[in-house]
Amino acid sequence: MPAATSSPNRAGLASALRFVTELVAWVATPWALAGMSWLLAAASLVVLVGLPTVFATPGDKPQVIVPVAGPLTIALVVLQLVAATVSSWLAWPWVAAVAVSVLVVATVIAELPRWRWLATERP
Repeated sequence: MPAATSSPNRAGLASALRFVTELVAWVATPWALAGMSWLLAAASLVVLVGLPTVFATPGDKPQVIVPVAGPLTIALVVLQLVAATVSSWLAWPWVAAVAVSVLVVATVIAELPRWRWLATERP
């Protein structure tokens, strides 16, 4: 396995965009689900916050609780991106949803180097 320093996951634009998109997902998803069930809204937070906290690829983050292969880390990021996009369209005015959609596209573009690295990583 490559050393931890080989991961392109460093503080910078990609990290900032990913973090803002995660925040949007954490707010918009429970907001969109609250009308159906407060329990579902709470469960969405457990999934969106808990899974990426517990599962991570060694070398991508300094502290890993449960090591997983890079493709699973990519899938968890994609889950956040999809949740942010879909939930913003369901919960917020179209102008906000368009802004979130643009943010998600920018995040995907900025994340590509990290995803290329993660695609080959195994715990």
